[in-house]
Amino acid sequence: MDQLSAPSFDLLAAPGHLIRRAQQQHQARWAELVGSELTSVQFAVLAKLATDPDTDQNTLAGTLSIDTSTVAEVCLRLAGRDLIARRRSEADARRYRLHLTARGRAALERHTPAVDAVGEALLAPLSERERATLMRLLRRVIGA
Repeated sequence: MDQLSAPSFDLLAAPGHLIRRAQQQHQARWAELVGSELTSVQFAVLAKLATDPDTDQNTLAGTLSIDTSTVAEVCLRLAGRDLIARRRSEADARRYRLHLTARGRAALERHTPAVDAVGEALLAPLSERERATLMRLLRRVIGA
């Protein structure tokens, strides 16, 4: 019986594989340091609304590069926990305008140090110069 030889492939040279592995590390550190009260997407929504209040859901989805249905569901959950308030846009009743509630601002402030610690843990193996380079290159990869 002939065995077909599989082509050689170096996973450690595959950007997608490395990005997936880095994301796994991010999720593990998030669970360890931030916990389960907020997901990273929920935190991103709160952080964006802190700097850009009264944003509509579609704009928020585009800014965070998250599909609109996911943002709508995340916002419903956050509103259900009184972390954000949603109100219909006066200009377009199909859209919701969003802003942080006092509880949302408190949750953001409470979790920010832990989120910073997640970033620190992820970048711990790197020098300051390597960290700056990685962050610059990641921004370039995502087109920011």
